[in-house]
Amino acid sequence: MKNPNILPIVKDSPWLKDLAVDIYERYERYSSALRSIESDYGNLLEFARAHEYYGIHFDPFRNGWVYREWAPQAYNLFLMGDFNQWDRYSHPMKKDHRGDWELFLPYHEYKNSFLHGSRIKVHIEGKNGALDRIPAYIRRVIQDAETHDFTGQLWFPEESFNWTDQRFDPTPNLEQPLIYECHIGMAQEKLGVGTYLEFADNILPRIKAAGYNTIQLMAIMEHPYYGSFGYHVSNFFCPTSRFGTPEELKYLINKAHEMGISVIMDMVHSHAVKNVFEGLNEFDGSDHQYFHPGERGYHEGWDSKLFDYGNREVQHFLLSNVRYWLDEFHFDGYRWDGVTSIIYLHHGNITFDNLEKYFKEGVDWDAVIYLQLANQLIHDFSRTAMSIAEEVSGMPGLCRSAKDGGIGFDFRLAMGIPDFWIKTLKHKPDEHWDMFEMWHELTNRPQLEKTIAYAESHDQALVGDKSIAFWLMDKEMYSSMSKLQSSLPVDRGVALHKMIRMITISLGGEGYLNFIGNEFGHPEWVDFPRLGNDWSYQYARRQWSLVDSDHLRYHDLFEWDKAMIKLVSDYKVLASKPAEQLHLDAEKKIIAFERAGLIFIFSWNISESIFGFEFKVPEKGKYKIILNSDDKKYGGFGRIEGDPVHPTDKSGKIQIYLPNRTCLIFKLT
Repeated sequence: MKNPNILPIVKDSPWLKDLAVDIYERYERYSSALRSIESDYGNLLEFARAHEYYGIHFDPFRNGWVYREWAPQAYNLFLMGDFNQWDRYSHPMKKDHRGDWELFLPYHEYKNSFLHGSRIKVHIEGKNGALDRIPAYIRRVIQDAETHDFTGQLWFPEESFNWTDQRFDPTPNLEQPLIYECHIGMAQEKLGVGTYLEFADNILPRIKAAGYNTIQLMAIMEHPYYGSFGYHVSNFFCPTSRFGTPEELKYLINKAHEMGISVIMDMVHSHAVKNVFEGLNEFDGSDHQYFHPGERGYHEGWDSKLFDYGNREVQHFLLSNVRYWLDEFHFDGYRWDGVTSIIYLHHGNITFDNLEKYFKEGVDWDAVIYLQLANQLIHDFSRTAMSIAEEVSGMPGLCRSAKDGGIGFDFRLAMGIPDFWIKTLKHKPDEHWDMFEMWHELTNRPQLEKTIAYAESHDQALVGDKSIAFWLMDKEMYSSMSKLQSSLPVDRGVALHKMIRMITISLGGEGYLNFIGNEFGHPEWVDFPRLGNDWSYQYARRQWSLVDSDHLRYHDLFEWDKAMIKLVSDYKVLASKPAEQLHLDAEKKIIAFERAGLIFIFSWNISESIFGFEFKVPEKGKYKIILNSDDKKYGGFGRIEGDPVHPTDKSGKIQIYLPNRTCLIFKLT
């Protein structure tokens, strides 16, 4: 056996030395699984083609449609729909030794009835009775407006979508992802559900103008309950029909690519909706086809079903789903939801107080292998595809390749940063903010593993919590955001909102994420229509009119965000090595650091502006301010006049005027 210490993750992290054997065994388990797939299918990409076999396809050689379904425990399957007047028993399917069922419909016999847009279901008899189900690999599902029943829909457009994004290269965006997290349905200002086309035509230009280079689309896979934010998926190969057709989603992605914007989607393989009629639960009559049986197959906190990642057919389904969205819709990668829940049998509901908890009891090795295979598949499909993990436990090697001893993600979300900001705003008065704690929380990340920093995401904007703007300004946001009036809470809130975002993006990682509207301090939480709010869309929208009104402070916050993103883009701040601390004064509440050749200085002081503030800089020369949060055009007070030059003295220090609650960025001229 090879010496386990040769794996790079152990070489690079001496603190993992005692777990070198566990890390090597993790790699061996993955290698064994990959070899098995390659032995049977040739390679991983070929394995991930189940969607080209199962489901409904036109077979030109047999000249007809073939429908296949994997349902090993089912007694009988029958296809029904508009084409046969919903006769449950006229079209029985045949089962083979693998548990695959098949039905062939000759073209000459069904060309006038098996039509694009018509509805279908599969009637399944099994241990749980006789139920009308939606095919597992269906490409489109629609809901009846009156009965609210979901059905599969045949989708055979006469012409395939004409992609014009061949010249798009996501490489620069992958180098420094600036991610705009968004939800298609709530992206418009109207009281209703937005569409793919409205997003493409109305919102993409805003995102481009704001400077973000990547969008993360939430709630794309079909889900029965709109208010689930897309996290209770029922139909994994369906772009939700709430927002439009598959071609309209392709139009959106194609247009984003033409603008130079990468598009990633929320990948929800951490669980699935428990609904029997809409989803996969008990599909073949058993409780253990796609999911674990019994308690292990149920997530109590999420009220949903948990996949059996060690089952080869489940891997076939899920890995094909990974390939499908990259291939069919040209997505540029994924943000993986609930990775902590995936990789641990306890779903992360413990304290990770020693390293053995990452490798010993409680780890679901089948799930880890699945994620390693999924990430390998993504990068086999495209070297420029992006894979981001939502993972809170700090699993070692999460963002290292499998051959290095890791799991293979490109980035991890810095989930501790928004927690830090919310706890600080919620529990500490400004004068008690701890500069050492702030520095630690924003820089404490694994070496050689890339991180996406964010001050807040959709999680913090949901009803029941508050966005950062709401924590800072609360009800004042409804009455005091006009530039024509003064408000001390708003002055404080606007200043700190800008500073929090700038220190997060410049110090916290190798990528950055913002939730739609939060860049300008959207004044309200997110709450989808539900019984508790009388099915209102009031809080399931974005009020762009606020940022478009230049007499409001929202406009100033957006102008700051745009300038911040431009600076980070121009100087490739996030693609640079981590920051080097230059000065930290816990009493005066000042932090200064260097990154990408720029000097960032933040004064969190609540009242004291400092004349003649001195600090040492890395290089001698003359320094000029290139961005100032106190500038009037960003809603500040303009306390620094003119365009001062700050030369270093003999000791390598510069002397500046540092207003309170201000961040300044300097460049050597």
